[in-house]
Amino acid sequence: MNDQNPTGDEHGALGDAEYAEFMELAAEEGFDLEEVGGDIAAAGHGPLPVLAVIGRPNVGKSTLVNRIIGRREAVVEDRPGVTRDRVTYEADWNGRRFKVVDTGGWEQDVLGIDASVAMQAEFAIEAADAVVFVVDAKVGATDTDEAVVKLLRRAGKPVVLVANKVDGPSGEADAAMLWSLGLGEPHPVSALHGRGTGDMLDAALDALPEAPAQTFGAALGGPRRIALIGRPNVGKSSLLNKVAGEERVVVNEQAGTTRDPVDEMIELGGKTWKFVDTAGIRRRVHLQEGADYYASLRTAAAVEKAEVAVVLIDAAESISVQDQRIITMAVEAGRALVIAYNKWDTLDEERRFYLEREIERDLVQIPWAMRVNVSARTGRHMEKLVPAIETALAGWETRIPTGRLNAFLGEIVASHPHPIRGGKQPRILFGTQAGTKPPRFVLFASGFLEAGYRRFVERRLREEFSFDGTPIHISVRVREKRSKKK
Repeated sequence: MNDQNPTGDEHGALGDAEYAEFMELAAEEGFDLEEVGGDIAAAGHGPLPVLAVIGRPNVGKSTLVNRIIGRREAVVEDRPGVTRDRVTYEADWNGRRFKVVDTGGWEQDVLGIDASVAMQAEFAIEAADAVVFVVDAKVGATDTDEAVVKLLRRAGKPVVLVANKVDGPSGEADAAMLWSLGLGEPHPVSALHGRGTGDMLDAALDALPEAPAQTFGAALGGPRRIALIGRPNVGKSSLLNKVAGEERVVVNEQAGTTRDPVDEMIELGGKTWKFVDTAGIRRRVHLQEGADYYASLRTAAAVEKAEVAVVLIDAAESISVQDQRIITMAVEAGRALVIAYNKWDTLDEERRFYLEREIERDLVQIPWAMRVNVSARTGRHMEKLVPAIETALAGWETRIPTGRLNAFLGEIVASHPHPIRGGKQPRILFGTQAGTKPPRFVLFASGFLEAGYRRFVERRLREEFSFDGTPIHISVRVREKRSKKK
């Protein structure tokens, strides 16, 4: 079966016949067929494999992540424990794309260094297909490193051992000492100067699968996976208990009582669903920022494992920057999206009015997300959750045949042509849907398409084909024609 292709081979989501037909169309328009094939393959990939970078404080994890992703996005400072919003990044090495989970964001002694390192490592390993374990070659293996090795053995994921801070040949002997950890060959690198990182990345990509294991329910006939995410104390555990119809998760007024991610099989609307509860961590007053960091690490792990993200927002409070970040995390991960506004039963008319204004202002980028107004405490409107999830999943998996898509694009170009810019009028020539989960389109155009026009095309696609509750990725390829032009 070539139509639904999780490994992301050269045809993307196109079957053989459809691919051949599409390439014929590209040839007629005078495009370079090799480039067109590459564009479809790039856009047609399924979920990307995930590489986690773990290790104790100050061994250079964030510096190594910056080296891997090729830009200074992860915050780097000399003192350990620098917080940051993002924990996952997309990277590309020798033409292979993958995701990196960086755990260099928060490490402090307040929990006991071993506990905090272990906690981070657990969350990151949970999300990952392979692990890069960074050890400071100058210091050698510490007790904390040994504790992480035990965790890695239990998890059974492939591991690449990195001996960092090897700046020259003299450090090679220090790196060799790390054979004692029993994780195989230590790769000597200098994350700061880039020495040895190429060989290390080659080894990491050998350890990564071409595509992550397809844990999604549809492929295995198992239950669909739902990540229940939101900031601490927004009511995620209460919602899970209400949905399950029993006390399955500890609920406490103190924010962040949930410690371990709890996967719950729950009967709902006549089906079994797998809910991943991700309610922050146990918080202490002096651990505020750290708890937020762990919450985002765990959120990233849950989202990577899920198909649908249900984001819970406390409707009684203003939509916060943290709420927006969590939604962005789900959208960037390409998951179907349902936003559940909790504590709806406590709102008066005035708060409802202001909430609608906040949604218009702060969530303007995602008018397509499914929305439900619920009360986790009383169970009000809970029956609306399953239809919203099902609609979002249906949109997430929708695939439009190339012929139908091109007929639709032809109508758009005829009825709403792109504005003339600089004496030229760029046109969409043809396109294809290269992938699903989420829907990914490649459009081929005669010139640059402005952001406003791309948004218009996306809006019309949603209206025409019911892409409710799912992000859509549209990439545009502009090619100078080889033939037909002198």
